[in-house]
Amino acid sequence: MKDKENGLEKERILQKENSFRNNLFRIALPVTLQSLLQSSFSMIDQVMIGQLGSDSIAGIGLGGKFASIYSVVLSAVAVAAGILIAQYIGQKNDKELAKSFHVNLLVSIVIAALFMAVCNFCPQAIMALYTKDGGTGALAVSYLRIYSISFLPMALTTMMAVLLRCVEAAVVPLVASFLSVILNTGLNYLLIFGKLGCPTLGVRGAAIASVIAQAAACVLTLCIFLWQLHKKGIDLSFSIGLSKASRQQYLGILAPILICEFAWSLGENVYAAIYGNIGTDPCAAMTMTGPIQGLMIGALSGISQAAGIMIGKSLGRREYEKAYEDSKKLIKCGLTGSVVLSVLLILLGRYYVEIYNVEPQVQAVAYQILIAFAVISPVKVQNMILGGGIIRSGGMTKYVMWIDLIGTWLFGVPLGLLAAFLWKLDIPYVYFVLSLEEVVRLLIAAVIFRKRTWIKSLQ
Repeated sequence: MKDKENGLEKERILQKENSFRNNLFRIALPVTLQSLLQSSFSMIDQVMIGQLGSDSIAGIGLGGKFASIYSVVLSAVAVAAGILIAQYIGQKNDKELAKSFHVNLLVSIVIAALFMAVCNFCPQAIMALYTKDGGTGALAVSYLRIYSISFLPMALTTMMAVLLRCVEAAVVPLVASFLSVILNTGLNYLLIFGKLGCPTLGVRGAAIASVIAQAAACVLTLCIFLWQLHKKGIDLSFSIGLSKASRQQYLGILAPILICEFAWSLGENVYAAIYGNIGTDPCAAMTMTGPIQGLMIGALSGISQAAGIMIGKSLGRREYEKAYEDSKKLIKCGLTGSVVLSVLLILLGRYYVEIYNVEPQVQAVAYQILIAFAVISPVKVQNMILGGGIIRSGGMTKYVMWIDLIGTWLFGVPLGLLAAFLWKLDIPYVYFVLSLEEVVRLLIAAVIFRKRTWIKSLQ
């Protein structure tokens, strides 16, 4: 009898493990592949632009850095939407699910419109904060004005992708991203270098290619999105009539995310301004490393997204112990993956920087920055999974807000300014010193995780 009970217990454990792995791969794999494809947008742009010299590389890097503020704010809205939708799916509350989707969709559209206005009415003033080099600044302005047109389709695609992932149809955004990257690559070749009778547009050609590709991805995602809704029987009747309690709950989740993501992005842009004011060549070297950093983080971003959805659903069902145990498994997966990728980067990074048509000293500096990133990357990934996925899944977004504010503004920005302008360190060391903020974030997040105060159901 005892042997039979032990056998049944082992079978239950095995079923739980298989269920965990299946859910993780079903959500994380498509999201990871999509993140890699999205990161390849900037890599394709920069590798092709890299054939035009350091000024063009720095210009597209600085223009893209300001545009990243929009991407971060949009992702904050997407995180809030994902928290609400995942928990409402766990509760089988279709009415609140529809309201959450439409409210977040409208918020993202408004944000897109505001950023488009800023990028078109005062781009020169913005770029003057990043660099004193007039030529680099002019290239950045040219890129930013055109690229900002992609903000609206990006908002629509992002919100549809959030819902699709939560209903375990994450492969849809992946397909759209794959096709848009192919389109972006072809248009880059034609418009940057003026092939097949097209005008030679350089930096502007890269921006135009990205806009067209993002618009195409939006249209394709919308078509498949509507088909999936019909297939799964999901009723998304338009409704934004939130009750007072629901509005307070939504703002209580969204406001801390917006504050911390905007503050973090602003801090990243302060770092970009520091690099830009060190010099054009160091700035170009840092920009060259951006795509690789994006690819490495993107390769493990699926675990963070899966954490938010899987843990959010468990919390919605009030399966608190399961949520905690699954969280520890997700953290271990992220640590293992990030260490492996860091070792590969150290071994292969030198070959990557040689792709660019820049001076040997710029290539050498870029490789040194990649080494610094490889060292700090496992800590970054743990913060992404723990703070960006697990702790937020219970709606306790104010915890993550304070973690990010303390890390960026009490440690990262002051250390960056000291390293660059007081200690006058070279840019690889400046990058490593300011990146130590990630260690501070991880220590705080680990304490919050172990206390379990983030484990909550929204209702």
